[in-house]
Amino acid sequence: MSKPTAPQDKPAAAPPSYRVPNHPVNQPCIFEEIIKGSRFTTRIVFTPSVKQAKAFIKQLNSDEPDATHHCWAYIVGNPDSTTLMACSDDGEPSGTAGMPMLNVLTHSGLGDITAVVTRYYGGTKLGTGGLARAYSGGVKEALSIVSTHQRIYTTAVEIEVSYDLQNQIRYLLEEHQAQDIKEQFSDKVVIMSQLPSEQLNSFLASVEAYENKQQLTIKVDHDSA
Repeated sequence: MSKPTAPQDKPAAAPPSYRVPNHPVNQPCIFEEIIKGSRFTTRIVFTPSVKQAKAFIKQLNSDEPDATHHCWAYIVGNPDSTTLMACSDDGEPSGTAGMPMLNVLTHSGLGDITAVVTRYYGGTKLGTGGLARAYSGGVKEALSIVSTHQRIYTTAVEIEVSYDLQNQIRYLLEEHQAQDIKEQFSDKVVIMSQLPSEQLNSFLASVEAYENKQQLTIKVDHDSA
């Protein structure tokens, strides 16, 4: 009697997609206003890592050393699940800048985002409530004009298939929203693509019969997700 084969491990669940700003660090979304003589400039950028968020904040401090404050907040990763978030009052009274800014970001539905509000003091104090409204309000206004897109994680897939199945496999890839589909031709066809990670399990199920019949071979680069 033959031994039963062990079930193959299923690929890990794909990270869900989420919306992110379109604005790279060299092209921030900017909103500026004057409140009782103080100038507040809010900048929002796409920062997919804590390192990039901190680098953007550091660069602003270097570019505008005469500013009174550079208050900031960031969220890195999926806004519904990440713990990679932080904020700073940068010398303003505790709780009047960074936390109000972060609170606005957490309700925006956007991830991989950094907001910095730069203040040049105009001579009139705003009080703690006025400061909180100024900093959170600047972020709200900037978010109302920010451009965004859906960040989709992809997995590299390479399929070797006979010519008679080429069109069918390509159709299945397109049906599963594959991107950057390329083909190489020899005695067989090698089809390479970037498949949305959320679609990977469904696609593998759709080609399983061909694979079992040895009509194709498939390589999945899980490290590319």
